[in-house]
Amino acid sequence: MQHRPTLRQIQAVIAVCEEGSFTRAAEREHATQSGISQHVSAVERALGVTLFDRSATGVRPTPAGLRYYRHCVDAVGMLENAGEDMRAMAGVVTGDLRVGLMPTFTRAALAPTLEHFVPAYPDVRLHVVEGYSGVLTEKVLADELDFAIVPAFEGRVGLKSRLLLRDREVLISGPKSKFTPLQPLRLSDCPPLKVVVPGPDNIRRRNLEIYFQTHGVAIERMVEMDAMIGTLEFVARTDWVTMLPGLICVNDIPKRDLIINPVVDPLLFAEFIIITPARRTLSIAARHFLDRFESDLATIEATLTATLTDAAKLPARKRVNGAKR
Repeated sequence: MQHRPTLRQIQAVIAVCEEGSFTRAAEREHATQSGISQHVSAVERALGVTLFDRSATGVRPTPAGLRYYRHCVDAVGMLENAGEDMRAMAGVVTGDLRVGLMPTFTRAALAPTLEHFVPAYPDVRLHVVEGYSGVLTEKVLADELDFAIVPAFEGRVGLKSRLLLRDREVLISGPKSKFTPLQPLRLSDCPPLKVVVPGPDNIRRRNLEIYFQTHGVAIERMVEMDAMIGTLEFVARTDWVTMLPGLICVNDIPKRDLIINPVVDPLLFAEFIIITPARRTLSIAARHFLDRFESDLATIEATLTATLTDAAKLPARKRVNGAKR
């Protein structure tokens, strides 16, 4: 009679699949390497299949292993979810909540959520980490964050994701750019731009470069900067420009310290997803935070969409040698 795999053995399979190494899996599970290896071997014997291809360079799940992994994380997630549901029935909302957000979201969308969430859930110890997509993704994989919001990317083992927002990209500049605020711009008609872009580890960098190359956008110079406040201060003082999701600058539109221009022909959108560790379910506190955050995002996006829709009624214009025409 074959024995069913135990929860401990299933957790070992999950760890090896996500870490790609028996050594790292053992460190994560506070076990020995031989112990993890024995757990995995026991599951393989019980199932009658090989879950991993082992080599000197690491461990990779076989097609059967990857399929079994997905079943395992769903099962473990259901167990955690059951516990969360019981705590919800008891009205308990407490514990640590670790949230990872990009500057796109901390600059305009975070404060309204905190204004509501912090007083409503005083027993939740909230920790918000601001960072760019690569760092936040690694922190979620390492279980250092309950969830993070990052640009959409190809799926990775160890992560669950769902679409949160599709936001329109806009051109942001300062008064020296000579652009008319909210005037739609066709970038291929502009003279060569001096543009600030995120570093290569940021997922948006590739999307921007593809847009520039495929739509005839001339670039005079390019500077990499993974510092949002520094980027905005720099373009506000110079004739350099940057492209960012409209969400980040919604509060700047009425101030006119920065010039916001919708980009047209064609439009460019940024998609953002919520990522969580595949083996975990969202806590009650995380669910409440996300519910409020998504509601606040919807309000902000409605305001932004209305503003850009009104701007779209204006004819697209271009700048030649610094002069509008």
